[in-house]
Amino acid sequence: MSVNAEVICVGTELLLGEIQNSNAQFLAQQLAQLGIPHFYQTVVGDNPERLKKVLAIAAERAQLLILTGGLGPTPDDLTTETLAEFFATPLVEHPEILADITHKFAQRNLALSANNRKQALLPQGAQILPNSTGTAPGMIWQPRTGLTLLTFPGVPAEMKLMWQETAVPYLRAQGWGQEIIYSRVLRFWGISESALAEKVAPFLAMQNPTVAPYANHGEARLRISVRSNSEVEAQQQIIPVEQQLRRLTGEDCYGTDDDSLASVVGQVLQSRGETLSVAESCTGGGLGQMVTQVAGSSSYFMGGIISYDDAVKLSLLDVAAEDLAQQGAVSHTVARQMAAGVRCRLKTTWGLSITGIAGPGGGTATKPVGLVYIGLAGPEVSTSFEYRFGSLRDREWIQRLSACSALDQLRRKLLLSVHKT
Repeated sequence: MSVNAEVICVGTELLLGEIQNSNAQFLAQQLAQLGIPHFYQTVVGDNPERLKKVLAIAAERAQLLILTGGLGPTPDDLTTETLAEFFATPLVEHPEILADITHKFAQRNLALSANNRKQALLPQGAQILPNSTGTAPGMIWQPRTGLTLLTFPGVPAEMKLMWQETAVPYLRAQGWGQEIIYSRVLRFWGISESALAEKVAPFLAMQNPTVAPYANHGEARLRISVRSNSEVEAQQQIIPVEQQLRRLTGEDCYGTDDDSLASVVGQVLQSRGETLSVAESCTGGGLGQMVTQVAGSSSYFMGGIISYDDAVKLSLLDVAAEDLAQQGAVSHTVARQMAAGVRCRLKTTWGLSITGIAGPGGGTATKPVGLVYIGLAGPEVSTSFEYRFGSLRDREWIQRLSACSALDQLRRKLLLSVHKT
C-alpha cells in the first residue's frame, strides 16, 4: 500500500527559535527507516486558523499526517480542538485518560487542575495513543477514508517513546513500512561540496541507490540511499557504489555515518600504539575537546597546552623569542615550533598546533581575520599549513574549521605513513 506522510510541528516557540525542532528530524529519520516517503514538513504557531490552513493543504497531498505539539493543558495548546473543528467532529471525554492523568498527578503530589481535564478529550472515533511518561496522550484517528492522523506531545522524550511503543507497530500493522529506506553517509574534509559533486557527477543521476551531495558544519557529504526489503539487502546494494565513490574521491573521504575526524584519527593512533599532544592558541582548547569527546581517547591523547599568551609559547613550548618578534605568533615558524614544543614537553609521537586570528578583531591587511596556521611534528616530520577561512565567518566557526583542519592534516599524514610501511 502506497502512502505519503507529512510532518506538522505545532508551536510558536519553534517559529521564534526558542527551541530546536528535533522532533522533525527524528520523525524524518524514522519514516525513512520504515520506507514511508514524506515530501513536506510544516511548522505552524499556536494559532487555530493557521493550523486549519496547513491541514487543508496537507490532507490533500498526504495520507498520513503526523502532528507534534499543542497537546498540553494551557490555553494555547489547541491542536486536538482544532483537528476536531476542522473535520467537524465532536470531542469526547475518555475516563481512562482522566484516570491516568489523575494517577500521575497524585504520584507527584500535585493537584489536578481544571485545565488538565481537556487532555482527556479526543475527537469521536479516535483511538488513544498512550503516553506512559507524560500527561498528554496522543491519538490515532482516521477522520475520513484514506487519511490517518497521529498526534504526539511536543516533548521529545515523550514523543519518541510513544512513537516506538505504539505508532511503529500500528503503522506496520496497516501494511505500511514493509520496505525500508536505508542510507549510508560518506564524510569528506578538504574538498568543497561543489567540487565533490563535480567529481562524482555520473553517480548523481542514479535512481536506486541514489547519491546526493550536501554540506554540513564545514564538511562535504555524500548520502547513498536505497529502498529495499531489508537492511542486509540494502547494504549489499550500497557496498559497490560506496567502493566506486571511495576510489574516485581518495583520501578526501575520511569516514562514514557517525565517524568524526577525531574518532578516525584516534582509531589509527590506537591501532599503532602512538600518542598525541596539542598546543592551541586561537582555538582555546577546542581541538583538545574534540579529541577527548571520543571514548577511549585517554589511551593515545596525553594532553595539551593552551598557549593563548605569547609568554606561554616562550616558557612552555620553547618558541624562539626572535621568531615571535620578527614573524609574529601567527606564522608558519611559530606553528611548527609550537607543535615540536608540545611533542617534546609531553613526550608524544605526534604534536599538533594551531595559531591564528579568530576575530572579529585583531586582523590586519597582511594578517586578516581567518588566517590560521597549523603545525605538525612527528617522527621525522616538522611541517605547517596555512588556511584563510575568511573574515566574514564568525569566531566560533573559524575555531571549528581550524580544529577540524588540524585533525585532517594529521589524518592525512598518518595515512601517508601507513602507505609507506
